[in-house]
Amino acid sequence: MMISTISIAEYCVGGDVHELPLKNIQIVPFNLDHSKRTGEFAKIVFQNKGKLKLRERNIIPNDTKLFAQADCEKTVEFYLSSDSESLKIYKLLKQVTNPNFHFIDLNTPYNETFGILDL
Repeated sequence: MMISTISIAEYCVGGDVHELPLKNIQIVPFNLDHSKRTGEFAKIVFQNKGKLKLRERNIIPNDTKLFAQADCEKTVEFYLSSDSESLKIYKLLKQVTNPNFHFIDLNTPYNETFGILDL
């Protein structure tokens, strides 16, 4: 598993970095390639902002940065989140471009996500 330095910063708004299991997770710093891809994603989101129906939130800084990191990192296949607002942005990006990862919504049971029978 990997975690972005951006996600760590978000967590630290209300929690302490020492609460995170960082010994067991690879930390991914935000770099120049991520920045360039963020610009591309942000442009798509801004051009389609009226279609998204998002609750009040600042959509560019973190969602598009995290998606850009996931898209640029070759070993990332899945992006895991419980943020349904973020999922709306991913779906928009999926319509316009083809991100190199799949969004997994933690609110959806794993058997539905992976097509496994719940026996």
